[in-house]
Amino acid sequence: MVNDIMNRREFIKHSAAAVAATSVLATACKNNNGKSSLPLRGESEGASMSFRVNPNSGDKVSLLGFGMMRLPEIQGAPSYTIDQETVNEMVDYALRHGVNYFDTSPVYCQGLSEQATGTALARHPRNSYFIATKLSNFSQQAWPREESIAMFERSLQYLQTDYVDYLLLHSIGGSSAGKDAMQTFYGRYMDNGILDWLVEQKAQGRIRNLGFSYHGDIRIFDMLLKWHDEGKYHWDFVQIQLNYLDWHYAKQLNPRNTNAEYLYRELEKRGIPAVIMEPLLGGRLAKQPAHILREMKRMDINATPAEWAFRYAGTPEHILSVLSGMTYMEHLQENCNTYSPLRPITPEEDAMLMRLADAICDMNAIPCTGCNYCMPCPYGINIPAVFGYYNTCLAEGLLPSGKEMDSAFRKARKKWLIGYDRKVERMRQADHCIGCNHCLTHCPQRIDIPHEMIRIDRFVEQLKQSI
Repeated sequence: MVNDIMNRREFIKHSAAAVAATSVLATACKNNNGKSSLPLRGESEGASMSFRVNPNSGDKVSLLGFGMMRLPEIQGAPSYTIDQETVNEMVDYALRHGVNYFDTSPVYCQGLSEQATGTALARHPRNSYFIATKLSNFSQQAWPREESIAMFERSLQYLQTDYVDYLLLHSIGGSSAGKDAMQTFYGRYMDNGILDWLVEQKAQGRIRNLGFSYHGDIRIFDMLLKWHDEGKYHWDFVQIQLNYLDWHYAKQLNPRNTNAEYLYRELEKRGIPAVIMEPLLGGRLAKQPAHILREMKRMDINATPAEWAFRYAGTPEHILSVLSGMTYMEHLQENCNTYSPLRPITPEEDAMLMRLADAICDMNAIPCTGCNYCMPCPYGINIPAVFGYYNTCLAEGLLPSGKEMDSAFRKARKKWLIGYDRKVERMRQADHCIGCNHCLTHCPQRIDIPHEMIRIDRFVEQLKQSI
């Protein structure tokens, strides 16, 4: 425990001195071609947004990265439709306020994210932003060499570019198609020669930085870093999940996950910059119960829970960018404010957040981040919504408990059941899970989703039977 405390103090001491390079993007204006005459990446004036420099490429990257995985949609449309006009407005705002890193994938937003991202960014000079996308060849049908190559080529087409700034092997460490994590990794990237092909594309300038995003089996993470040490493959960056809860408790929350401290330290000692995903843990850290919120307010009366989480994720000096999936303009504005410029977490603030992490961990929430990789469910269950409602009620102390005859329990039970029906359509609730296990191989957090669905369904049935 003493070593943990000293490690955190050293971590914060060195990190607090690291946020130096700041800059802001000048307001965009239109040129004769109808494109915004934005300044080059990281070369805007009137300092505000915090930037970090990638030591491998010299890229000056905004500390806030725009995750294009939860884009606004047109409500009431007959099928899922991205609201392109709103996406354009948000991208314009982001660029004006210094955000220059945009992260997408072939599988985000039901496969429509890259097109929407490409449409929004193509309206601006190509040298005013960095595009990060992924080789998301999860299904076994996409493992053959020609299929994986076709996926990469489609990404360039959809993004309206002839090169990608940051290309990731997507979510390494997970299992797929009934195979374990190691078999899956080799099937996706090695047996088909795709990793070597990507290295060739980098040599040709079609990929500027090559890295991977990590979820799951630590053997794969360690193996890829060993290859880096041996000179077999060079990683320009790595994307990991980091927040103040996962720093020490990722493995405790889910035994199949890895603590963020280990992941960050392994990258730090090799000089590999880290891109951060899930700084809010799927929104879980943005909504805190009253007793947690009181502690935060004692330290800073004006700071929101989201601001605390983003400041924590951005403080370590080897963080290149912190991704946020921002559906609404107000989220983008708040996050831009948090990083314009970043106020690094102090040792006193770090100690508070570690205490709060202890308390949050004790609540035993389901570690769902709302990434939607498990969707669609073959039986129509809205898995993220079920978990989200349960976790929110758990965090806010709204799970009914007590004696059945107690009036407070009856009132809480009724309120919870009504809320459940409002948040999740009845035909999409936990009781429709048949345990087909289709979702298991898709969850980056490796949650035993059928088990949790059965647990929640039993809880709901107990509440109904006590009426």
